Amino acid sequence: MTLTQLRYLVAIADSGLNITLAAERVHATQPGLSKQLKQLEEELGFQLFVRRGRSLESIAPGGEKVLTHARRILEEAANIRAYAANERGEHVGRLVLATTHTQARHVLPSAIAAVKREFPRISVHLEPVADGEVLEQLAHGAADLAVLSTAGQVPDAGLAVPLFRWRRMVLVPASHPLARLRRTPTLTELSRYPLVSYESSIRPESSLRRAFASEGVEPQLAMTARDADLIKTYVRAGMGVGLLAEMALDAQGDKDLVAMPAPDAIPECTAWAVLPRSRVSRDYALELIHAIAPQLDRHDLRRVLEGNAEADWPVPPTWIELSQPITL
Repeated sequence: MTLTQLRYLVAIADSGLNITLAAERVHATQPGLSKQLKQLEEELGFQLFVRRGRSLESIAPGGEKVLTHARRILEEAANIRAYAANERGEHVGRLVLATTHTQARHVLPSAIAAVKREFPRISVHLEPVADGEVLEQLAHGAADLAVLSTAGQVPDAGLAVPLFRWRRMVLVPASHPLARLRRTPTLTELSRYPLVSYESSIRPESSLRRAFASEGVEPQLAMTARDADLIKTYVRAGMGVGLLAEMALDAQGDKDLVAMPAPDAIPECTAWAVLPRSRVSRDYALELIHAIAPQLDRHDLRRVLEGNAEADWPVPPTWIELSQPITL
């Protein structure tokens, strides 16, 4: 039994039992992968898959158990390699980052650029997905690090590290009646207009819906989108009043729009980095977290990840505090 055989087994399972796709994923030939699978089954003494002719129909009960152990073995082998690379100071690899479109567009560019300057031999792969899908990518092993936001609750899919706090903004064209208020609109006032907000706002348990419900009013969601820039586009098109993250506002590019703070009843959000506890993180992953949130100490991050210290993070700054230039 070899690590290669176990890797091929996992690839077949994760490819929907499609041998051709599995071979592509592990950069092997289809005959070579099939040969390794046959040798593994011969060594174990039973079939891992239920077959129909030459096709794989399902994973056999014994195969499911072997697959569970195979994933664990491959994960530990990857941990050993990551630990050894960190010890050698060998900063070569690929960092896969699952995040939301807003973080990818408005928060991460400068941080990723800083990490690339320090670790020029790494590649960074962004996976911008919907809010509800970010932690799924991490849980399935498809990402090394997740960056997302929540309104109060702490993400529970790994080690959650608070990065910064941010608020939502109300965005309208200059000709809109709310633009003449020159103050924060109330939820009752917002409820009179169609809203353009994030996709997550349609969920019954969303913080936006809870805030409106607390005032006894119902939001009119005219349109939702994953991308803050799309929200701004449709606000300009007259679809409704925008509700979006303050990080997405561009002082120069959005001069044609009027921005106001959202009502206090709409809760403040926290941006988090989430690391899988079962995996050894590469040094450049921790450097990326520090680049986003300089108040965090890299050594503290490593000690908490290794189980040598309890998580005791500093209070995260607001986005405004974090983005202000440091003056001496």
